[in-house]
Amino acid sequence: MLIDADNTTPTIVEALLAEIAKYGTATVKRGYGDWTTPRLAGWKEANNAHAIQPMQQFAYTSGKNATDSALIIDAMDLLYTGNLDGFCLVSSDSDFTKLASRLRESGMTVYGFGEPKTPKALVAACDKFVYLDVLRAAEKEQDEVEPSARAARRQSTQQLRQDARLSRLLREGVEASSDDDDGWANLGAVGSWVTKQAPEFDPRNWGYTRLSDLVTATGYFEVHRSPNQGARVREKPKGQAPNKAAAKKPATKKAASAKSAASKTSQEG
Repeated sequence: MLIDADNTTPTIVEALLAEIAKYGTATVKRGYGDWTTPRLAGWKEANNAHAIQPMQQFAYTSGKNATDSALIIDAMDLLYTGNLDGFCLVSSDSDFTKLASRLRESGMTVYGFGEPKTPKALVAACDKFVYLDVLRAAEKEQDEVEPSARAARRQSTQQLRQDARLSRLLREGVEASSDDDDGWANLGAVGSWVTKQAPEFDPRNWGYTRLSDLVTATGYFEVHRSPNQGARVREKPKGQAPNKAAAKKPATKKAASAKSAASKTSQEG
């Protein structure tokens, strides 16, 4: 885990480490910055509390970021040690785009973490990219007692359907991962396919903890869960028959008209 402290706040470290633990063990934890500057003073407590090694880098020239170069050099040194499986790059700075690409070329898995303002080039250069806002929201939800407060952050079906890119990614993911005969696809395979196309894809970006909840909320898909096959998903068939309640309405109206006509004839006779 290599942190660009100049572009990251220390308040996110605890949630960040919890997220990284989902992907593996952070055997190397380093933070880069000029620790003599007052604006990085808040990092001292975070570094000590989480055993993050502070890597000092003085700013040699005003307006030039020497921290980036120090982080990149160390990343390449770590790459050639050969005892790591992947890298977590914590920064919103596009200067690390080439580093992420180079690490992946060497067979490393690269997880990126940054603010929503992170340039698309850096996001695309990572295997997976997690926005720090998602981690902040998750941390806040843990402190909330009312489920309604958490549910309020979830986007509605109408909002999800207005997101054309989300709909396209999910539909293409199901199609690419589905069986040829019945159209059902393993939900995990769908998630993997979508993440390869969009590294920043995360159900939490739309307020949902699990992919199955997000897929169900769109209203476009059927989701089936079984002990043996896990969660499976397929797109709902087009032109489905209307529900029973809707089907009865025309018949009821027609019957009422016939009854009215019969009553009128009887009165005339």
